Formats: sequence, C-alpha cells, structure tokens
Amino acid sequence: MRITSLLAAAALLAVTVGAGQAQDKKTLAIVVKGLDNPFFEQINLGCQKWMSENKDSEYQCLYTGPASSADEAGEVQIVDDLLTKGVAAIAISPSNAPAMANRIRQIAPTVPVMTIDADFLEKDRDLRATYLGTDNYLMGVKMAEQAMALKPDGGTVCLQLGNVAADNINARAQGFRDTASGEKGIERLTGQNGWTEIDGCPVFTNDQADLANQQMADTFTANPDLDAFILIGGWAQFAPQAYAQVTDQVMDKLKSRDLIIIAGDTLPPQTQAFRDGRSHAQVGQRPFEMGYRAPDVMIQLINGEKVDDPLYTGLDVCNEEDPGFCANN
Repeated sequence: MRITSLLAAAALLAVTVGAGQAQDKKTLAIVVKGLDNPFFEQINLGCQKWMSENKDSEYQCLYTGPASSADEAGEVQIVDDLLTKGVAAIAISPSNAPAMANRIRQIAPTVPVMTIDADFLEKDRDLRATYLGTDNYLMGVKMAEQAMALKPDGGTVCLQLGNVAADNINARAQGFRDTASGEKGIERLTGQNGWTEIDGCPVFTNDQADLANQQMADTFTANPDLDAFILIGGWAQFAPQAYAQVTDQVMDKLKSRDLIIIAGDTLPPQTQAFRDGRSHAQVGQRPFEMGYRAPDVMIQLINGEKVDDPLYTGLDVCNEEDPGFCANN
C-alpha cells in the first residue's frame, strides 16, 4: 500500500467530507481507480456539473480515489474509510475487482453500493445495486470490428491491457478476441481467422502512461513485422508527447497501414492523435456522462426506487472513413 497516495486521498476526503458535513449535506461518493488518470477527471467534471445544477440538494457529490492508479490497496482503503465515516451511497470503479468485492462483503454496508466505469466480477455482483458505465464487452467487439475492417486477412497482434484484475479491461479483451476469432471464450488468439497474438503479449500497463508508451516502443522494436497494436484502454495516448515519439518510429507503417493502431477512449489528446494519423480508429466511452448521472442514480437507490441493471452510457466510434466524434473534439 502506498503511504503517499493514502495520505493524499485521506486529505482530500477530510476536506471534502468535512465541508459537506458543515453544510449538513449528505455525501454521494464516487471512488475511481486513480486521480492521475485523465479519463477519470472527466467523471469528476460530470460530478461537478451535477453539483452546480443541484446547489439546493440535500446531497453533495464527492469525487475521490488514490493518487496513483497502481495503488489497488489504497483504493480499497479509501472505500473502507468512506463507509466507516459515513456516506449516503457510494459508486466504485474497482481497480482490483476481487479485492474490492471481498472488502465490501466483509463490511456489509447498509448504504447503497453501485459500480461505475468498472464492475465487480459476475460472482460478486450481488454486492452492488447496479453498474453505470460502458458495455465493455461491446467496446472490445467494436475494436475488433475496426481491426478486421483494416486487416481483413488478420495478422499478428498485441493487446495492451491495464491491471490484471480489472473486470472492465478484461471484458474488452474478451470481446476483441471473441469477435476476431469468430468463437466464444477464446483465451488467446492462435491463428483463428488469421489473427495471432505475439509472444510477450498481452502487456499490462497498470494504468501507467509512461509504462504504456515504453511497452509500445519495445514491442515495435522487437516485432518489426507486427500487423496490429490494440490499446484496450487509452493509457499511452494520455501522454501525448511520449506517444508522438513512439509513433514517430513507425509513422511510415501507420500511413501504409502495414501496422494499424486501434485505441480505446476519445479524450482530447487522443482525438488529436487520431487526426494526426497516429491511430486508425478510436472507440470512445462517455466518462463525463458517468459522473453526471451517478449522483441521480445513487439518490434513486437511497429512495428505494427501481433502477435498471446495468445502465450503459454508450460508445463513440471514430475511423478514417467516418471521423465522427473525433473530427472536432
């Protein structure tokens, strides 16, 4: 457990919850995997937008998480602390789904628990009331469809994933493999429909942009004939300068489509990378919508209202033939 990230999160928690208590507002907490990830900042902006539109509400939206996305234990501790201190409801994006579910089962909170962005494993979904976010399996399907359109005969491929135990990322990888192979439950592509995962892949970034870019550079160097690199999440593109340097090494291949890059998410630096020809397709989530809708869903749960499960927020697909969302964002 990283002491620095716990201290940072604890400080944020103390300030925000204390302010809420001073105003006699009940707290609707959103806990993300890490405050260092710009994807989650969009969830925060949605939370803040809800706050600005609901100033007279008896509730406040609290956005928090460990300082680092690699601090799985820190996220569990923050959730533990929030539930101990007292919140009206909580929405969690679990970095380590089994570990987070195990702690929730131990605590057995009486307040509503939901997941956002990332879900618990199927066997633990009785612990939460609903999931709000992306249909992650479908996101993987869409990424595979883009790859197959660009490489109809398949090819060698490397998948870049996040944390080993992140349910949302693993669901995307499964959707990609199932669609590319034409079979269900494929653990690894070994030639189905022409697609083969290379040795050394998948690689796991632990949600770190610097590591993601280093992995890309190393993969390109070690595999000069690689046909496709799939960023199941957008980590490398979250550091645009480093990503530009990595893709500069293979720009000729990207332009000729000898090498294709498909990436998850459509944050501004990513759509710029797409427009610059540093990826061939982006499949984007809607994190702002997640953060904006989460407080209302939690209030519904508090009030005992029926809430659908899951609550999907949709996807935006950009490619060279139809830039769509990526053209102007």
